[in-house]
Amino acid sequence: MSANSNLLERSLSAVWHPCTQMKRHENLPLVPIARGDGVWLYDPEGKRYLDAVSSWWVNLFGHCNPRINAALTDQLGKLEHVMLAGFTHEPVVQLSERLRALAPAGLGHCFYGSDGASATEIALKMSAHYWRNNGKPEKTQFISMQNSYHGETLGALSVTDVALFRDAYGALIRQNATVPSPDSREAEAGESPDAFALRCADALETHLHAHHGNIAAFIVEPLIQGAAGMAMYHPVYLLRARELCSRFGVHLIADEIAVGMGRTGTMFACEQAPPPLALPQGERGISPDFLLLSKGITGGYLPLSIVMTTDDIYQAFYADETARGFLHSHSYTGNPLACRAALATLDIFAQDDVLNANRSKAAFFNRIAQPLREHPRVRNFRNTGMVWAFEVDTPHADFAQRCFSLGLQHELLLRPMGNTVYFMPPYVIGEDEMRLLVTHTLKVIDRLI
Repeated sequence: MSANSNLLERSLSAVWHPCTQMKRHENLPLVPIARGDGVWLYDPEGKRYLDAVSSWWVNLFGHCNPRINAALTDQLGKLEHVMLAGFTHEPVVQLSERLRALAPAGLGHCFYGSDGASATEIALKMSAHYWRNNGKPEKTQFISMQNSYHGETLGALSVTDVALFRDAYGALIRQNATVPSPDSREAEAGESPDAFALRCADALETHLHAHHGNIAAFIVEPLIQGAAGMAMYHPVYLLRARELCSRFGVHLIADEIAVGMGRTGTMFACEQAPPPLALPQGERGISPDFLLLSKGITGGYLPLSIVMTTDDIYQAFYADETARGFLHSHSYTGNPLACRAALATLDIFAQDDVLNANRSKAAFFNRIAQPLREHPRVRNFRNTGMVWAFEVDTPHADFAQRCFSLGLQHELLLRPMGNTVYFMPPYVIGEDEMRLLVTHTLKVIDRLI
């Protein structure tokens, strides 16, 4: 038995894989991976795959990055873990301080969790508990955008608008309202992305005007709705959402789990909101009441999530009574190893001027991707920062599975959503690898139309 076959057989016997209909693996083999190097993943027999989706959007600086490896090796010799209830340690303090300096103004406190869904749960609980502590216990509802995704635990699913999950678990979750998404693909003919975004913001205003008395928070994925097929929208929507939430006394939760850490071209997507008229020209961005981080925060190495919030919200829990404190914990909250990986990730951003380098890489990729943009079966080719997406006009109902399988044959790890193909590669991708990604994707598309 080959090394690949042995690993696949053992995995199917013992592992239940996430968000997967396991029966499909009777005909669609798992992909065994033995090691990684930069943008490449290798199976036990040496076949390589370009990780065009950053392993579910988490990897920023390549697999087995030597600088993150060195930081973790150093931390292993000092402290692997200590509970954060009643204790503290240098990596979690330093990470909180550095994020406070980087984040939008006013976000001065960090609460730690284990993954993106945990961050959503924390923010929802913290928002509702804030209003309870401030004498408004009726504010327990939440709103999100249509086609939103904020995680798959029960609280997170209550603000996730994915039909598959709602159908399966609707009886278990609290149903919350949604407002229209400013997804630019849905604009009417001749309607600009900013005009459409403002029209969608008008619907948000109408909903908040009618229901703000019971709403704790509005949660958004800034600029890109990932699970909606990389739906991209104009940043003016964020400015209007901030203004409306402030006017109606509703928290704004910015879910930057997937879009933060430089993915949209700025460290945080919220920074791209246009300035209010009251701000000096050139100052941009909004400050949410909660900022959620995970995925890329550790460079794709270890599970960690962070909820950043304001002094006002922190002070609402600062009291003598235990019941007024925030009642939430994870066993591995603020794990030193994960925090050290995050610190190494921030070091790379600072030392390598990553954001400017990414802008140059994105411009280069957009130039060489012209054949994809002009392909007769490609629709809605779009780009924000280091994210690209497009739809393929295809007769195949199982396009996503076919594209994934053909991609592997062409050295590509692609995971389409429906007929939407997207690229979210590690930032260390080079020009030759970008050319390979374009040319091999064209080969895959041409075999699927």
